[in-house]
Amino acid sequence: MIITRTPFRVSFVGGGSDLPAFYRKNGGAVLSTTIDKYMFIAINSSFEAKKTQLKYSRTELVDDINNIKHPIFREALKFYNVSGVELCSIADIPSGNGLGSSSSFTVGLLLAINAYQGKSLTSEQLASLACHIEMERLEEPIGKQDQYAAAYGGLNFITFRPDETVNVEKISMSDEKKKELEDNLLLVYVGGGRSASVILQQQSQNLSLSDKFVAQQQIVALAYNLRDALQANNLDDFGRILHENWLLKKTLATNISSEHINSIYEQGIAAGASGGKLLGAGGGGFILFYCPKEKQEKFCEAMKPYHRTPFKFDNSGSRIIYSQENSCHGF
Repeated sequence: MIITRTPFRVSFVGGGSDLPAFYRKNGGAVLSTTIDKYMFIAINSSFEAKKTQLKYSRTELVDDINNIKHPIFREALKFYNVSGVELCSIADIPSGNGLGSSSSFTVGLLLAINAYQGKSLTSEQLASLACHIEMERLEEPIGKQDQYAAAYGGLNFITFRPDETVNVEKISMSDEKKKELEDNLLLVYVGGGRSASVILQQQSQNLSLSDKFVAQQQIVALAYNLRDALQANNLDDFGRILHENWLLKKTLATNISSEHINSIYEQGIAAGASGGKLLGAGGGGFILFYCPKEKQEKFCEAMKPYHRTPFKFDNSGSRIIYSQENSCHGF
C-alpha cells in the first residue's frame, strides 16, 4: 500500500493569469502558498486481480477502467494503463471551496500511481502531468497554478510563459516576517461550494474583451508588487494589494461574487481587516482576510456567525507518507 499527502493552496494575487487565454498572449504570474489542509490518496493491489475499486464520495467497482465514472481516476489510470487496484481518497476539506482541491487530488493520484509502479517524478514532472490530465485529456477550462502549487508546496511566485513553460520561484522571507504573515491571515467559510469550470469558462471567454484583458494585466502587476514587498520583508501593503486584486477580479465575470459574499467581505473590512479576497474561481467557498493581530479580537467577534478555519503554511508539497509492499502468506 502507498499513501500520498498533497496540500491545498491559498492563492493571494494573480489568479486568472494562469488561464491559457491570457498567459499565451501576455504571460501570467501568481503568488500563492500551500497550507496544512490535505488530500490523501491510498493505492493498493486489489484482492481480485481483475477488479478495480474506487472509494471517494461514492464507491465504484469495475472490470474495465474505461467504465470508471470519476473522470480524473479514469483518465489517470488509462494514461498509465493501470488496473486491478484499489484507490481511496480522503480530504481535510470538501471539494469546490476554492482551495484547489481538484488539482491536489490529481497531483496526489499521479504520485501514488507512479510510486505503485516503482517510478519517481520531479515536482515539475508531477505538475506538468497533472495539467496534461486535467487540461488536455479532460479538456477542463482551468489554469495551471493549482497543479504547480500542490506539487511544489510552499510560498511561491509562479510565472506562466506563452511557450507553456512554468517557473516556480520560492519567496525568501525572514522566519519572523513569514510567521507574522501566517498569523495575520484568516480563512472564513461563506458556504456555497461550487464547480469552478463554469466560472472559469466565462472568465476565459471574457478575456477577449479589451477591458477584461487590461484588468487581468493589472492583477498580474499586483502579483509582482506583492512578490517584491514580501522579499523585502514588508507586510505593510499586503492587505491593500489583496483588496485591489479582489476589486479587479470581480470585474472579470458576472458570477465571481454575490450580494452574500460582498456583505461578508464588507463586514470583515469594517471589523479591522485591511483586505481580502474570495479564494478560487468564485461563487462561494472561503474568503481570505488579512487582519493584523491587534485587530483580530474585534474581527473574530464580528465573524462569529461564520465558520473560521485555522491553518498554517505547508512547505512540503505532494509527498509519499506511507509505503509498504504487499506480502503473500501461504499455508
